[in-house]
Amino acid sequence: MTELVSITAIRAAAERLAGVVQTTPIEPSRAVSDAVGKRVVLKCEHLQRTGSFKMRGAYNRISRLDDAAKARGVVCASAGNHAQGVALSAQLVGVRARVYMPVGAALPKVAATSAYGAEVELVGDTFDEAYTASQAWASEHDATFVHPFDHPDIIAGQGTLGLEVLEQVPDAGTVVVAIGGGGLAAGVASAVKALRPECRVLGVQAAGAATFPPALAAGEPRPLPNLSTIADGIAVKRPGALTLEHVRERVDQIVTVTDESIARAVLLLVERAKQVVEPSGAAPLAAVLEEAAPLVEPVVVLLGGGNVDPLLLLRILQSGLSEEGRYFGFRTRLADRPGSLSALLALLAEHDANVVAVEHRRLGPRLDLLQVEVQVDVETRGPTHIRSLVDALVGAGYPLE
Repeated sequence: MTELVSITAIRAAAERLAGVVQTTPIEPSRAVSDAVGKRVVLKCEHLQRTGSFKMRGAYNRISRLDDAAKARGVVCASAGNHAQGVALSAQLVGVRARVYMPVGAALPKVAATSAYGAEVELVGDTFDEAYTASQAWASEHDATFVHPFDHPDIIAGQGTLGLEVLEQVPDAGTVVVAIGGGGLAAGVASAVKALRPECRVLGVQAAGAATFPPALAAGEPRPLPNLSTIADGIAVKRPGALTLEHVRERVDQIVTVTDESIARAVLLLVERAKQVVEPSGAAPLAAVLEEAAPLVEPVVVLLGGGNVDPLLLLRILQSGLSEEGRYFGFRTRLADRPGSLSALLALLAEHDANVVAVEHRRLGPRLDLLQVEVQVDVETRGPTHIRSLVDALVGAGYPLE
């Protein structure tokens, strides 16, 4: 039987991490508490050094290497957060680090990893290709591969976050944590169940990258053929064998959330909590807002990371606004003559819709010779406002898409 990480190992990791990682704040959230009718607090781990929880596990792993292994250096593969955690941890320990990242990795994450002193290699279009390259380099140079999740030292390091949660919220009723490869959930659940077994641990996966439910059903890790989610930090094709056993034994329930729900959670955090959190970090909040599972209060939501590309954040916020009914886009056709567009805009103004963008096209396969197509994006005040706006447009004879 697989040996699971103990509370003793997690406490030892906490001693190594003392003075290295920050104790991140707990913030009450009135907006979320009011929405779900329960007391909810946010554990702001996105404010950790390197912008995520990943440094906890990386430093615990690297600091425990013997002198010979440290001399040979470490290597990892990552799309971002683990890369930064390994890079800074290696710098602090005095170890050479080489990091393989996909060519399409977010530029801010690549720049941050390099700034922490790691040698960065961009290889392939996917994480799997970067992973293969990192394994080859590790074998060639006899370097230590620092796995992003499936190692006892990584799990113990991430488990220190669970210790912090119970120190700050000793009566926690539910802890909600995102699951990608499972290292964070395994560590947090190990700490929480050891010290407060009555506390529920709820794991959250993105619906387009939900690897754990089929793996748990099969009794072994099984890869997903495809991943599709905005939450790249938890988009992992195959769970770890070690993390799978921890999740099976110590996580009470796993739920999935859609990208639309995640976008709404990111929007709420920016607008109401004044916190910038990446999609994977906001997934636990999405599950709470959706009330995807029974919640015993007080509910602690772990916001695991804040490293989001500004361009992606812009798209996510627009999606979140759209889901909230505060951003509405439509296409229609107009007669190609003076005054047609101004009449449409006047109707929108009459119904208090603030125009954000207008795109005017004269050529298209569905257009008559004397027609133009117009794409209009407007700010609205919610679903009821959108319905009344649609009724007004249709009533005025505008065909809508």
